[in-house]
Amino acid sequence: MPSSTPMNSRPEPWYRHRWPWLLMAGPATVVIAGAVTMWISFSGADALVVDDYYRQGKAINQDLRRDRVAASMGLSLTLRFDAASGILLGQVRGIDNNAALSLLLIHPTMPAKDLRLVAVPDDQGNFSVALPLLERAHWQVQLEDTARTWRLHGTWAWPQQKHTDIQAVQSTDQNAREGG
Repeated sequence: MPSSTPMNSRPEPWYRHRWPWLLMAGPATVVIAGAVTMWISFSGADALVVDDYYRQGKAINQDLRRDRVAASMGLSLTLRFDAASGILLGQVRGIDNNAALSLLLIHPTMPAKDLRLVAVPDDQGNFSVALPLLERAHWQVQLEDTARTWRLHGTWAWPQQKHTDIQAVQSTDQNAREGG
């Protein structure tokens, strides 16, 4: 009776079969994915966590006072970025003098990309500042005087919004606390 395999032939070694490789592929994929996940987690710091959260939390009340001062002055800011020329154009309404102002463009997740600019408005409150290409982001905008007595802040989703208007308004919960 003839058989398909001779009796004295040796079986193939394990690595020549596909089933051991298929069974090892799952755990090998998990090990590689774990290594990649660890590399991602250790290669960049979490920029959203504040080192000294207690001190920054205490400073919130001071910032609210500066917001109220800006609201009482009736301050507002309009910003527009001309990407072709690399010029940020702005107008501040409600200020009395032409003193230098501090303009912060705060990146939502990467503090290294934050921009601190000095703006000196003319008699009509207009100013222009040269800046590098503004990255596509949902920027936090903050304008304050150099003495830090008032502050305007808002958000700007550039380039979806070609310009932004920020006005100082007194919050409704502050009005309720003050009885107004």
